[in-house]
Amino acid sequence: MPSSKSAKKSLRQNEATRLRNRSFKSNMRTQIRKVREAIAAGEVESSESEFRLAVKHLDKAASRGVIHANSAARTKSRLSKAIKGLKTA
Repeated sequence: MPSSKSAKKSLRQNEATRLRNRSFKSNMRTQIRKVREAIAAGEVESSESEFRLAVKHLDKAASRGVIHANSAARTKSRLSKAIKGLKTA
Protein backbone atom coordinates (compact mmCIF):
# COMPACT_ATOMS: atom_id res chain seq x y z
CA MET A 1 0.00 0.00 0.00
CA PRO A 2 1.18 3.55 -0.65
CA SER A 3 2.45 5.47 2.32
CA SER A 4 3.01 8.98 1.00
CA LYS A 5 0.23 11.37 0.12
CA SER A 6 1.28 11.61 -3.53
CA ALA A 7 1.48 7.82 -3.86
CA LYS A 8 -2.07 7.51 -2.50
CA LYS A 9 -3.30 10.05 -5.04
CA SER A 10 -1.45 8.23 -7.81
CA LEU A 11 -3.14 4.97 -6.80
CA ARG A 12 -6.58 6.63 -7.00
CA GLN A 13 -5.78 8.12 -10.40
CA ASN A 14 -4.46 4.81 -11.75
CA GLU A 15 -7.60 2.98 -10.66
CA ALA A 16 -9.88 5.55 -12.31
CA THR A 17 -7.84 5.42 -15.51
CA ARG A 18 -7.86 1.62 -15.51
CA LEU A 19 -11.65 1.51 -15.24
CA ARG A 20 -12.04 4.14 -17.96
CA ASN A 21 -9.68 2.26 -20.29
CA ARG A 22 -11.52 -0.98 -19.57
CA SER A 23 -14.80 0.64 -20.60
CA PHE A 24 -13.33 1.94 -23.86
CA LYS A 25 -11.81 -1.45 -24.69
CA SER A 26 -15.03 -3.28 -23.89
CA ASN A 27 -17.13 -1.01 -26.10
CA MET A 28 -14.59 -1.26 -28.88
CA ARG A 29 -14.42 -5.08 -28.74
CA THR A 30 -18.20 -5.39 -28.65
CA GLN A 31 -18.55 -3.24 -31.76
CA ILE A 32 -15.85 -5.20 -33.60
CA ARG A 33 -17.63 -8.44 -32.67
CA LYS A 34 -20.91 -7.07 -34.09
CA VAL A 35 -19.18 -6.26 -37.38
CA ARG A 36 -17.65 -9.73 -37.60
CA GLU A 37 -21.00 -11.38 -36.81
CA ALA A 38 -22.72 -9.35 -39.54
CA ILE A 39 -20.00 -10.33 -42.01
CA ALA A 40 -20.34 -14.01 -41.06
CA ALA A 41 -24.11 -13.81 -41.54
CA GLY A 42 -23.58 -12.24 -44.97
CA GLU A 43 -25.43 -9.02 -44.16
CA VAL A 44 -23.78 -6.27 -46.21
CA GLU A 45 -25.92 -3.35 -45.04
CA SER A 46 -25.71 -4.07 -41.32
CA SER A 47 -21.99 -4.87 -41.53
CA GLU A 48 -21.34 -1.46 -43.11
CA SER A 49 -23.38 0.42 -40.50
CA GLU A 50 -21.72 -1.52 -37.66
CA PHE A 51 -18.33 -0.86 -39.29
CA ARG A 52 -18.89 2.90 -39.15
CA LEU A 53 -19.57 2.63 -35.40
CA ALA A 54 -16.56 0.36 -34.94
CA VAL A 55 -14.31 2.93 -36.65
CA LYS A 56 -15.61 5.57 -34.27
CA HIS A 57 -14.85 3.40 -31.23
CA LEU A 58 -11.41 2.42 -32.55
CA ASP A 59 -10.43 6.01 -33.28
CA LYS A 60 -11.60 7.18 -29.87
CA ALA A 61 -9.61 4.44 -28.12
CA ALA A 62 -6.51 5.23 -30.20
CA SER A 63 -6.75 8.97 -29.60
CA ARG A 64 -6.94 8.44 -25.84
CA GLY A 65 -4.00 6.05 -25.85
CA VAL A 66 -6.00 2.98 -24.82
CA ILE A 67 -4.69 1.14 -27.88
CA HIS A 68 -1.90 2.00 -30.27
CA ALA A 69 -2.84 4.00 -33.37
CA ASN A 70 -1.34 1.37 -35.69
CA SER A 71 -3.39 -1.32 -33.98
CA ALA A 72 -6.56 0.66 -34.63
CA ALA A 73 -5.58 1.21 -38.26
CA ARG A 74 -4.80 -2.48 -38.74
CA THR A 75 -8.15 -3.55 -37.29
CA LYS A 76 -10.06 -1.05 -39.43
CA SER A 77 -8.20 -2.24 -42.53
CA ARG A 78 -8.96 -5.91 -41.85
CA LEU A 79 -12.64 -5.26 -41.19
CA SER A 80 -12.89 -3.13 -44.33
CA LYS A 81 -11.22 -5.84 -46.38
CA ALA A 82 -13.66 -8.44 -45.05
CA ILE A 83 -16.66 -6.25 -45.94
CA LYS A 84 -15.30 -5.68 -49.47
CA GLY A 85 -14.84 -9.44 -49.84
CA LEU A 86 -18.44 -9.93 -48.75
CA LYS A 87 -19.65 -7.49 -51.40
CA THR A 88 -17.80 -9.22 -54.24
CA ALA A 89 -18.89 -12.72 -53.16
